[in-house]
Amino acid sequence: MAKAPDLGRTVVAQNRKARHNYFIDETFEAGLALTGTEVKSLRGGRSTIAESYITEQGGEAWLVNAHIPEYAAGNRFNHEPRRPRKLLLHRKQINKLIGAIQREGRTVVPLQVYFNPRGRAKIEIALVTGKQAHDKRQAIKDRDWQRQRARLLSRR
Repeated sequence: MAKAPDLGRTVVAQNRKARHNYFIDETFEAGLALTGTEVKSLRGGRSTIAESYITEQGGEAWLVNAHIPEYAAGNRFNHEPRRPRKLLLHRKQINKLIGAIQREGRTVVPLQVYFNPRGRAKIEIALVTGKQAHDKRQAIKDRDWQRQRARLLSRR
């Protein structure tokens, strides 16, 4: 598999199944509204976003069902591991996402959580369309063919 380009990111969590289950139409970078213990726990790198999704509530975008474990040294000020977290996006981006969800029946899923070069926690989200079973099979066939072709060319 080809190595992903280094963008100065420290990736904390990835949603690998998203690329298998959906056609990715457009991606956005959003900030996360986090508490102190959530940031410290994220730096430990044990969070998961596999079952999470983005929803709209009160004109704002929220990350739901993402698991950030409690910080070990967090005492009574610790956070709830699966609480909804607000996404920090521009109004135009939020309107675009909400419109696509409501009118076109598309979905918004998180792709990865990372720290940018300035040390800020960011999340990459994508506006996606669901894949049918035959689309998934075709993607697997194409990927296998590319691997086989690379092997054949490397033997030359």
